[in-house]
Amino acid sequence: GPLPDSSLMAIRVGAVRRVVCASPEYFAARGTPATPADLAGHDCIASDMLGAPDIWRFGAGAAETAVSIRARLFVSTAETAIDAAAAGIGITRLLSYQTARAVADGRLRLALEDFEPPPQPVNLLYAGGRRVPLKLRAFLDFAAPRLKAALA
Repeated sequence: GPLPDSSLMAIRVGAVRRVVCASPEYFAARGTPATPADLAGHDCIASDMLGAPDIWRFGAGAAETAVSIRARLFVSTAETAIDAAAAGIGITRLLSYQTARAVADGRLRLALEDFEPPPQPVNLLYAGGRRVPLKLRAFLDFAAPRLKAALA
């Protein structure tokens, strides 16, 4: 998330978005929602991974909108939500890095992108100082490019 002022050092590795998606077949059969309010007419795959399972939030600040959804299925893992959505069971909401492969493969398609909350930054944080321990430097050199690639 956003970083408060602190003495910590940060390496920005990317950002994550909250995305709404379903299979192309589901959207072809049921239509693609044009606004968050349209979710009332859709089957949804819910979880409590991103907050209350029956309320999905869109936008931010004064423009934030809370939408009640009808869950056809409740799941406890992102993998299960992705598999269920790809099978045409309904629309789900997850983090962008969780759905990236399924979207790239064409198993899922994004919807309501104009209504997404702002992306949340992802950073590697470590204590500041003149000398970074060699173990920490090795970890940062290893992890940062891999996380940047995964979040791209």
